[in-house]
Amino acid sequence: MAGDISLRVVTPVRLVLEEQVDELTAPGPLGQLGILPDHAALMTTLDIGQLSYRKSGASSVITLAGGYAEVLDNVVTVLANAAEFPAEIDTARAENARARAENTLGDSDQADEEALVAARAALQRALVRIETAGQR
Repeated sequence: MAGDISLRVVTPVRLVLEEQVDELTAPGPLGQLGILPDHAALMTTLDIGQLSYRKSGASSVITLAGGYAEVLDNVVTVLANAAEFPAEIDTARAENARARAENTLGDSDQADEEALVAARAALQRALVRIETAGQR
């Protein structure tokens, strides 16, 4: 179909999504990155956040745990560290991850800098997963 974007989201363990979409928005390093048909060629890193896309007027969302995106000739390939649809998210597990990360950050005088960086990333992932799970 003319004017569509071929979107592929791949993780190290599976092909998460392969769809023809009208547009998409991904979490870029400087904010949200919007992609429409005929977008200029691009290679970028992706942050932890939500990738949203529209197809025939319907919006969908998946979580991304960071990664890379390539845009070339109306094909967007996302290589994500991890990705989940809202229905796949275990909310209790995400809440536990949030609590663990907050505990580590609360005891910042006990944790080294590496542990604090990991805890901040874990907290961000957990919050995005919890938010996305609410969009079922």
